[in-house]
Amino acid sequence: MLIENLKLFLQIVEKGGLAAAGRELGLAPATVTDRLAALEAHYGARLLTRTTRSISLTDEGRELVTGARRILAETEETEARIRLGVEKISGAIHISAPSDLGRNQIVPLLDRFMAENPEVTIDLSLSDDYVDLVGRGLDLAIRYGELADSTMKAHRLGQNHRLVCAAPSYLKLNGVPLHPDDLAHHRCLIMRFGANADQDWPFVIDGQKRSCRVQGNRIADDGDLIRQWCLSGHGIALKSDWDIRADLKAGRLVKLLAGFAPEASALQMVYPAGAVQPRRVRALMKYLSERLG
Repeated sequence: MLIENLKLFLQIVEKGGLAAAGRELGLAPATVTDRLAALEAHYGARLLTRTTRSISLTDEGRELVTGARRILAETEETEARIRLGVEKISGAIHISAPSDLGRNQIVPLLDRFMAENPEVTIDLSLSDDYVDLVGRGLDLAIRYGELADSTMKAHRLGQNHRLVCAAPSYLKLNGVPLHPDDLAHHRCLIMRFGANADQDWPFVIDGQKRSCRVQGNRIADDGDLIRQWCLSGHGIALKSDWDIRADLKAGRLVKLLAGFAPEASALQMVYPAGAVQPRRVRALMKYLSERLG
């Protein structure tokens, strides 16, 4: 029963409430409440703080999320070895990726991986915002930038350069900026991360790191939409080179201000540090690493 209660606990965390978890698992509200109480009694600690509108994890609850995922992964892998044999890869993989990179590069790779492993299910979340892997019950995420969360592990896939770019049609009408300060006189396409608009673009000017404030009349929280606007000539964008390589090669976009570009950061696969990854997740990580690295 402990295993089933751990599964229920993770559903409560992932769905954001007891009622939603109960609906997902076909359990009555009273049953969900009783089983959560039994789990808290088993560990001798309160796992969730509940209000009328939301739930939040206590310190003990957050610790149990990591432990429960590890226990369930080990249990599931043991069952898979017994029932299906060690060569079989099956089950669900929960993954997160940035919207532009995800749609245009990760999804084709996932399609091929699933074709080779037809019993695998992919649950993909595309978002340019920070995603809480543990809270969302994700196995891994593809992320730009260096790892800042000590509760996570990372596998570096390669370098990531952020490039200023525009469509030839935009440059023909508005001219080519030759210095970062020239961007003040151009329409820029601005990414929003959560509540924050990314209007301070990084450059290296005269050997010093400096940010230049940009303005524009199109702001979005979707990197793929920013790229589409850029391709349509609506403004200048700051994009990852992973997202626009094909566009640059085909001449659909033009690289700008290359002499002022800052140092590269990283493209990484990130996953919970305490989790024992099932064989299917390890197989996908290896597959992506070989093709993106």
